[in-house]
Amino acid sequence: MKKRILIYSFLLFVGNFSFALDKDTLSYENPFKKFERFFDDCDACGCSASGGSMGFSSMLNPNFIGVRYFYQSYQSSDKLYSNSPWYDENFNTVQIWTRIPLTKSIQLSALIPYHFHNKESAVGEQSISGMGDVTVLGFYSLLQTKSDSLVYQHHLQLGGGVKMPTGKFNETNNGSVNPSYQLGTGSWDYILATEYVVKRKALGLNVILNYTIKTENKKKYEFGNQFNYAGTLFYLFSTEKLTFVPQAGLAGEVYETNYQHNQRVRNTAGDILFGKLGFELGKDRFSFGANAMLPINQNLTGGRVEANYRWSVNLNYSL
Repeated sequence: MKKRILIYSFLLFVGNFSFALDKDTLSYENPFKKFERFFDDCDACGCSASGGSMGFSSMLNPNFIGVRYFYQSYQSSDKLYSNSPWYDENFNTVQIWTRIPLTKSIQLSALIPYHFHNKESAVGEQSISGMGDVTVLGFYSLLQTKSDSLVYQHHLQLGGGVKMPTGKFNETNNGSVNPSYQLGTGSWDYILATEYVVKRKALGLNVILNYTIKTENKKKYEFGNQFNYAGTLFYLFSTEKLTFVPQAGLAGEVYETNYQHNQRVRNTAGDILFGKLGFELGKDRFSFGANAMLPINQNLTGGRVEANYRWSVNLNYSL
């Protein structure tokens, strides 16, 4: 608990410190079009995630349509005995994603995933595949500063949206060690989100917080609410033909307890902290990106599920 409080306090301190600088020269011009990056929409343990903790937007293309593939590796054990075996679980997602401007201050993001997952078990390998939950989010630029008049440039966005139950939820999978081995949650879930960017010349910091409120599905199962946070440093290298943006930071996820028939489900809460590295390379209207995440500390489902790593690649076309 103390660790979570320290992390939240650090993120709030960074935001408050940066806003205190040059706050009297605000305008509605957006100087961060090449530096926007939003964090994740990730369901319990990341397993039926729409964004897989990999983000809602591109750093190089503020308005785009693209395709993204991401992979998540886990292992699980029932831990009934000291020598209980561990089994591999692999989560694969191909996703169409886009970010479209509606007005000068409002943007719309959409994620349309297709999952194909597999896992080992005592009775052999099991697999599921199909469409996942579609997510739609709107973002409003609450604060922007001019890029030519300040030492530090700021951009704050607030947003909200919904994750629709378009992916199949199979209640028989919830009897397994990892209840998130699903194509979708089967519920309407609601997202509150914020993103803050502070930049000085080519160097910048992106701080992100979001909270997902999950509801009970038709099978009387309710995944626990989820809090995500991240801090990412980035740097812009630009030539006449190419733009390269490396990035490094930390990302965390906190999961509340799941419920079934209004009863708490044991060993379903948890938290995890990742280190992350990535880059994005742009040329003309196209960009290619790659990200990798490794766990630093984790406690998922009472230690019965462990995350190994996550990675993603994407190809975007600027609108």
